[in-house]
Formats: sequence, C-alpha cells, structure tokens
Amino acid sequence: RVYRARGLLSKGHLVEVGRSSLVAGYVGQTAIAVKNAFNDAEGGVLFVDEAYALAPAYSEDFGAEAIATMVMEMENRRDDLAVIVAGYEEPMRAFIASNEGLESRFQTSIDFPDYSADELVEIWSRIAHRYGISAPPEVVAAVKTHVESVDAGGSLGNGRYARRLFEEMYRRQAVRAAADNE
Repeated sequence: RVYRARGLLSKGHLVEVGRSSLVAGYVGQTAIAVKNAFNDAEGGVLFVDEAYALAPAYSEDFGAEAIATMVMEMENRRDDLAVIVAGYEEPMRAFIASNEGLESRFQTSIDFPDYSADELVEIWSRIAHRYGISAPPEVVAAVKTHVESVDAGGSLGNGRYARRLFEEMYRRQAVRAAADNE
C-alpha cells in the first residue's frame, strides 16, 4: 500500500507464495505456475517465502526452471511489480548466487535479528490472549526461563518457536482437561 500511495505500484496488494506454489511435477508446468504467481501479483508485491528451497542445492527438480522464469518475469514486469524473497541468511546467499539474474536484481538485503527472550515471551503472550487464555505470572516466568534455555533462532524459526511452544502447551492442557472430564 505504501508503494501504491507513492505511485510506484498500481495496486499495492501482496501475494505470498512458496516453493509449492511455484514448482510443478512435470516439464513445462513450473514456468506456468511461476507466471501465474506473477500475474496475480502484478501491480503489487510478490513475496516468495523460503525462496532458497528453489535453489539447486536444495532441490533436484524444477527449481532452476522456476528461478529462470522468475528472472524473466521480474525483468518483463519491473515497472509495476516488487519482488521480495525471504529465508534464512546462509541458504539465501546460495539462492541469490544460483543465477546471475538474481544477483543483479536483488542488490539490497535486510537481515532481521532473532527476537530476544522478552520479545518471544510477548509473542507467546499475545497468542495466548487470542485464545482467551490469561497466563498467571509464574507461567509467563516459566515460559521466559524456557525460551532463555534454548536457541530459538535459526532452524527453530524464532518467532515460530513461540507459536509452537504455545500450541504444545495448549495441546497438553487440552489432554489434561479431557482426562479430568473437565
């Protein structure tokens, strides 16, 4: 919406895709899938999450075809489309290096630091609130102690870790409640 308000994009909407939206199982279908994603995003922003999964180092199928088609579509639609690719830092370097066209089109990268323990507890607390759960201070303190004891960044997903932690706690609570017939 900001890009639209600034006159850089005609629509300003966001389309999020991942590997499964871009790579097909048969020759020729991958290019069509990529073009469809670009058609949907035209005038706005195409956000490719975990884009490194397309790189040859991570896939042995049509990932390279998807990348080549992306490069072509980015060039053809450069006046009314923004493309953002996201993923973990090291795999994304391999993704960008996998095609010279990517290197010339993605010259800016933003590295978001992992959340702090306090921020992860805040994320956990907001999720609990959405579920209508009010956690007492001792539970929140236990969540913080736990988060501080693990490396919630990297492959654990950081913010995703807070969500998975809440979901596991919620599941266990439901099992206990069902066993108590309450």
